[in-house]
Amino acid sequence: MAFNFGAPAGAGAANPTGAFGGFGTTTTTAGPAFSFSAPTNTGTSGLFGATQNKGFGFGTSFGTGTGTGLGSGLGTGLGFGGFGTQQQQTTLGSGLFSQPAQTPAQSNQLINTASALSAPTLLGDERDAILAKWNQLQAFWGTGKGYFNNNIAPVEFTQENPFCRFKAVGYSLMPNNKDEDGLVVLVFNRKEVDIRSQQQQLVESLHKILGGNQTLTVNVEGVKTMPDDQTEVIIYVVERSPNGTSRRVPATTLYAHFEQANIKSSLQQLGVSLSMARTELSPAQVKQLLQNPPAGVDPIIWEQAKVDNPDPDKLIPVPMVGFKELLRRLKVQDQMTKQHQTRLDIISEDISELQKNQTTTMAKIAQYKRKLMALSHRTLQVLIKQEIQRKSGYAIQADEEQLRVQLDTIQCELNAPTQFKGRLNELMSQIRMQNHFGAVRAEERYYIDADLLREIKQHLKQQQEGLSHLISIIKDDLEDIKLIEHGLNESIPIRGGVFS
Repeated sequence: MAFNFGAPAGAGAANPTGAFGGFGTTTTTAGPAFSFSAPTNTGTSGLFGATQNKGFGFGTSFGTGTGTGLGSGLGTGLGFGGFGTQQQQTTLGSGLFSQPAQTPAQSNQLINTASALSAPTLLGDERDAILAKWNQLQAFWGTGKGYFNNNIAPVEFTQENPFCRFKAVGYSLMPNNKDEDGLVVLVFNRKEVDIRSQQQQLVESLHKILGGNQTLTVNVEGVKTMPDDQTEVIIYVVERSPNGTSRRVPATTLYAHFEQANIKSSLQQLGVSLSMARTELSPAQVKQLLQNPPAGVDPIIWEQAKVDNPDPDKLIPVPMVGFKELLRRLKVQDQMTKQHQTRLDIISEDISELQKNQTTTMAKIAQYKRKLMALSHRTLQVLIKQEIQRKSGYAIQADEEQLRVQLDTIQCELNAPTQFKGRLNELMSQIRMQNHFGAVRAEERYYIDADLLREIKQHLKQQQEGLSHLISIIKDDLEDIKLIEHGLNESIPIRGGVFS
């Protein structure tokens, strides 16, 4: 027989119930030496059969900010184009996020699946229980064929079957573009560098595909790199009317044109692997998507995913079935992270450049302030000379006399030893001492400003003149003292002769 597992004779009888032994029941068989039984609480088990409080694994960690949407199938996941066209609005009931009505073929498929997992009758002995466990394992994995009857074809297990364990729920960003924006996404199987280098030829080719109508203009909205050497190109078409006005072709209309058989083949020759209209979902469409769990996803997990949505206004839960879908979303996440890092690097460079410009600007402002002060002094000197020439020959007026008295008073206060002049001289002395000590330590030479040096010379000159004047006074006093002494010496003998 085709499926002989080589069970030894005398093996224990199989479990008579045998119903879904791998789905968490504690019933075991006595004969086989191995068992595929899983622990209980499978109703809320998540990815890999681990118990999940939230009902699914990896649900909140992937796709929350990738900007990718949900396309015409689970594997695409690049946009909501299929839901924006009139052609596909009628198929929402049978799409990815809906539960279609049960047909006789589907009912037979469900019965066959249950038979393959619980009570196969292929061998007619205890080996059917082992075969049931093997079918359960294949159903958990989501691949393989389940044989259960000699007269009926085996059941094909896919990852969409409700018993597949490798499922999770993530979140994708819903587009917010209007249909009037006319944005259509084309995914090319080419690198971004090649697309950008041949962007003009690409626009011309798309224009030819649209019929070469002179009233139509193809424009590129953006180019973005994607994983697996793919590139996303967002385009829109502008239509000019004879009266001079122009408008964008609606996204649904342009997408419907691209979906025609002959047009689609022309796009495939250009390297387009996927096209979709980037339009926002209506509230009714969002409600329908959320109310109907996707095929193969437990309604409890789906309800929990809706509760755990971090931003229901911008994000929508999407299923992730199998490792390929998980890997694809991981690549998209990594690609978006690289793009964000690149943008952060550009912003950092701009900030550094702005800081350099700010430093240069501050230095120029300080320079202009000094120049303004110098020009103000020069202007004041010119005004003074002009005023002197204008007032020459005139007597000093009363207000000018008051100003002169005030200036003299201020000058006396400044020159007072205990006032500003003395304090400034003391500060200057301390600064010179500090500069001198610093020059000795650092072996650097400092130069005194010319105005300050002239002021010091003037001060020393006044001190020298004062000392000279004091010396002359002392000399005059000494001469007077000598004359007095000489006069006294001459008068003493005369007095002595008189009294003798």
